[in-house]
Amino acid sequence: MLNLTEPTLLLDKQKCLANIQAMADKAQRNNVSFRPHFKTHQSHEVGRWFRAVGVEKIAVSSIKMAEYFAEDGWDDITVAFPVNVHEKTRLNRLTEKIRLNLLVVSPETVDQLGKEILNPVNLFIEIDTGYHRTGISPENTAMINTILNRVEIYPHITFNGFLIHDGHSYKIRNDKNAILNIQQHSTTIAKQLKQTYSAQYPHLIVSVGDTPTCSIAESFTRVDEIRPGNFVFYDYTQHNIGSCSLNQIAVAMVCPVVATYPERNEIVVHGGGVHFSKDSLSLPGSITSFGKVVRLTGNGWSTEETGMYIKSLSQEHGIVHAEKETAGKIKPGDWLGVLPIHSCLTADVMKCYTTLEGEVVTMMG
Repeated sequence: MLNLTEPTLLLDKQKCLANIQAMADKAQRNNVSFRPHFKTHQSHEVGRWFRAVGVEKIAVSSIKMAEYFAEDGWDDITVAFPVNVHEKTRLNRLTEKIRLNLLVVSPETVDQLGKEILNPVNLFIEIDTGYHRTGISPENTAMINTILNRVEIYPHITFNGFLIHDGHSYKIRNDKNAILNIQQHSTTIAKQLKQTYSAQYPHLIVSVGDTPTCSIAESFTRVDEIRPGNFVFYDYTQHNIGSCSLNQIAVAMVCPVVATYPERNEIVVHGGGVHFSKDSLSLPGSITSFGKVVRLTGNGWSTEETGMYIKSLSQEHGIVHAEKETAGKIKPGDWLGVLPIHSCLTADVMKCYTTLEGEVVTMMG
């Protein structure tokens, strides 16, 4: 074990590289463009691991993140979040340097961009296929056509295509057929959109992206681009969805034990909401888990069942459920590993990784 002193987010680089390669290979087999979403890792160094397998374009979740990755040479970036027109100054700086693709869901936003953005910019229209967060219903052709008509007014704005995020796939638990049904539904919508608009826009693309469907599906017909993000690390939620095995989860939080209470089946670790975030997962038996506890090994962590999980979090404390016999064998000063519920948020709050070799990998500040 590394010489650690505080809660640390460990990164198994080899697992991460394997996850990247597997998704890149899948995109190549299907002849679709691979535009990974970088919101999970938020790191120049990890981004370069993608570049090493031939990735040339990426997605991000904010203008700030687009700026961060543009600094490292990425010059084709999609901001996969409805554009905030108040960031017009930053948008103008970015569009001077890179190919920037923005996401719109209203004609008013197109007008604001047309008047405020001075350089060429590309727009995706977000289509809601069932997640019901943001996006336009594919049946609302009147709204889609209104947006397209507004785009035509501004010569420096180009319609790029339609963007889909099947976020409702995250609600599925261990039912691969349900995930495939969601993907098939989006594929059908993609086909309909292409049939309707390809004559007018022969170069339009349909971009889809979420880790569950991109991990489980083997075929991506009628779409042009995939944008998964979480797959780079995966996490305990993705395992319960059925997107990955435990052995594919590439990050684990390492927490020092600070107290043990075998009589109440509890261990207390230094690892709270400021380290994990407070995402939780409902498991069979009316269990709410804030992280799956694993044993650390000389070269990472074991995925053998321990029966331990984080049952509650406060700011700095994590309360681990452990059977009395197990809790009695663990002492203050020991270390436990935790597979996070949501690796994206855990990474975001930790702001850096430590590889199993001891290298510190920095993230966007």
